[in-house]
Amino acid sequence: MTSPVPPSSPLPAAPVRARFTPPATRGRRTAAVLVSSAVVAVIALVAAVLATFIGNGQSPQVFPQVFGHFALAAFFAWALLSIANALGATRVWFLALITGLASACLAALIATTVTVAMTARSPFGPQAFLLVVGSLVSLNLVFILAVVIAEVLLAPRVLHGVMSYAPEREPRRLALVRIPASNLDEAELTHVERRPVDQALADEQWDNYCAALVAEGWETVEVDAAPDLADSVFVEDTVVMFDDLAVITRPGAESRRPEIDAVERAVRSLSRVSVARIEEPGTLDGGDVLKVGDVVYVGASSRTNAEGIRQLRELLAPHRYTVVGVPMSKALHLKSAATALPDGTVIGDPALLDATSLFPRFMPVPEPEGVAVVALSATSLLMSAAAPQTAAMLAGLGYRVVTVDISEFEKLEGCVTCLSVRVR
Repeated sequence: MTSPVPPSSPLPAAPVRARFTPPATRGRRTAAVLVSSAVVAVIALVAAVLATFIGNGQSPQVFPQVFGHFALAAFFAWALLSIANALGATRVWFLALITGLASACLAALIATTVTVAMTARSPFGPQAFLLVVGSLVSLNLVFILAVVIAEVLLAPRVLHGVMSYAPEREPRRLALVRIPASNLDEAELTHVERRPVDQALADEQWDNYCAALVAEGWETVEVDAAPDLADSVFVEDTVVMFDDLAVITRPGAESRRPEIDAVERAVRSLSRVSVARIEEPGTLDGGDVLKVGDVVYVGASSRTNAEGIRQLRELLAPHRYTVVGVPMSKALHLKSAATALPDGTVIGDPALLDATSLFPRFMPVPEPEGVAVVALSATSLLMSAAAPQTAAMLAGLGYRVVTVDISEFEKLEGCVTCLSVRVR
């Protein structure tokens, strides 16, 4: 187990790392940029052609004369806006205003120059130059105004709409699990005294835990066995899932770091999953990560350091999660002291938490073993059989409670959340 860094000791300098953006997110953002820019360009094209048509007495002969010019201007505007929007021009209105004006003027100048070069007798003379520049406040004025207005008012909405669009797909109910190691009784301990572990009983309890998941409609995916890695059955600590993003952790206990390679292979074998990693000097145990809607509470424990929390915050920022650090000194992990019900209520043992005020809705439980629940669905929970009073309390709140005996894992500071990673 790694020791916490004393307050007076400076943390090692964090390495300079590029922000991770999953391939699916990158592709979605590229499409959003191209579509939002195209919408602006098409609106400007239509507005300019209609304005010219009306201004010329609604003569049908105007269409073939001006459509080619404005189509060319719209193409250049689309290209310029795509570059600018990819760089974040739509984030604030005044950047969008400047971008729209500059792109529209430049596109109009290029298109007018091409049009003049194809039709004028002296395309490079002073009269042609004046014609091109003057077109900005005459022929191309409506086009420019339309680009500016659409870039400010419409492009950000279209870009956000494409980014947030989620097509209907079959729900996933997978659970990563890992069979107990043969040296399970050598697992790391922090806050409890070591007691003898019955290996045969632990194996039986693990089988029953997996069977309970399957009975509730979850398909179990076994990570390759690690017979010599005592803590490997606690698979939750090695990877945290955020929709289609899997964050491979860097466990705080050095003895646990060899566990992550097989877990990463298993995760990469799943469809629609992108992978990121916590890098040295950061440490992060999955047991310290509690997700409640779009808020992610992360325990600052002996296994998870400030750099690990910082890296997770950076990884999740593009996915609109808010990361909240939680001081932890009385329990191994945050989820050794608190978990969340499907409705977002955090349940836990106040005696094991440094601060309960960080949770908007907190409900204490009557037994320490009752702090951990696995949400099997919006209405059903999986929890330890060692907490009958808590099970009755939660059943009284309208939840269907499934209990499993995990006494041998509880001797090792384990709980029901530690033994699986849900992929939804």
